[in-house]
Amino acid sequence: MTTAAIRMPAGLDALGQLLDRVAERQRQDFGQLDSEAKADGSLITACDRWSDAALVDGLAELYPGDGVLSEEGSQRVPNTQAYWVVDPLDGTTNFAAGIPYWAISLARFENGVPVLAVLDVPHLRQRIVAISGGGAWRKGKPLQAPSARNQVAGCASLCSRSIGVLQKLPHQRFPGKIRLLGVASLNLVSVAMGQTISALEATPKIWDLAAAWLVLQELHCPMRWLLRDPASLQPGEDLADTNFPVLAARDQRTLETFQPWADALIAGA
Repeated sequence: MTTAAIRMPAGLDALGQLLDRVAERQRQDFGQLDSEAKADGSLITACDRWSDAALVDGLAELYPGDGVLSEEGSQRVPNTQAYWVVDPLDGTTNFAAGIPYWAISLARFENGVPVLAVLDVPHLRQRIVAISGGGAWRKGKPLQAPSARNQVAGCASLCSRSIGVLQKLPHQRFPGKIRLLGVASLNLVSVAMGQTISALEATPKIWDLAAAWLVLQELHCPMRWLLRDPASLQPGEDLADTNFPVLAARDQRTLETFQPWADALIAGA
């Protein structure tokens, strides 16, 4: 059974319809498919492949002339003024394991930086949209910067690869209640949503972070690229094996509080 479409900002209805179709297919396939390991050890399902093809083909139809870089397709930076960065199903391990938390991540880049971002969370039927210079919305309602809201829970997001920093600083008390949710894009955007106060990601690819990057930026959340700034991407560059470790926080003071663990993450890298 199909569900009501999620409202999109003006001019983006067709993009919203494309996302509605992919999200509905993912909800139908959830818990029904086997997974297999890719060369890098991550998992993939038939739904990842179908979603990637549907999004790449749909974007080509809606935005002719724009290139597309996607996790399951071409991983080279397109040689076009504008291009899309697509993660058709971020959180495949959760999806394959029957854990109902994953996302569709899309971002349109111009001059090397994201100008439009969409994160769809199919199981929760939530969609976050950000437009460069225009703010961010969830389910059509404007979002406030987390620094403007009280955050008493004090949760901090780590990933399965960044949690090792706790062993590197055994005598320092980690300044947050640790959460590992298994979806890089949503780990980062949880900071912008006020769900966590910081997020430390060790090995995100460009498709993991592209949409979250703009959402964080529009909600005034500072980010610190720990090895390489993705704004330095070059046309034709192959990003299959390139990681962009990053620390994000609700405000600058919190960023500095978590910086020692970010330093420990990249020590010796």
